[in-house]
Amino acid sequence: MVKIRLMRMGATKRPYYRVVVADSRSPRDGRFIENIGKYHPMAEPSLIEIDQERALHWLERGAQPTAQVENLIKILGIRDAFEAAHPKPAKAATKGAKRSPSRQAAAASSS
Repeated sequence: MVKIRLMRMGATKRPYYRVVVADSRSPRDGRFIENIGKYHPMAEPSLIEIDQERALHWLERGAQPTAQVENLIKILGIRDAFEAAHPKPAKAATKGAKRSPSRQAAAASSS
């Protein structure tokens, strides 16, 4: 599975992160497929730079962002752009659809 996640860089107690696309089996600071941005949490205010075009490209292909990256892409509005381009189909809700036919018959006979 391909993940969009943070790769830690920087000195001790002075971290900054690269936002990378990597295979979920590779180590946190190991091999990655593509570098799509950076995040500096220690800066005031925090610096968040993510290439929207590349992030959308990977989201369209099924890459799963980690929780922290999900928060970052929501802040930048990338998640809204992705959902606008790919709306989820509405589910048809039918009353009693989850019950099996035998349960429906038992419920009808006991009433």
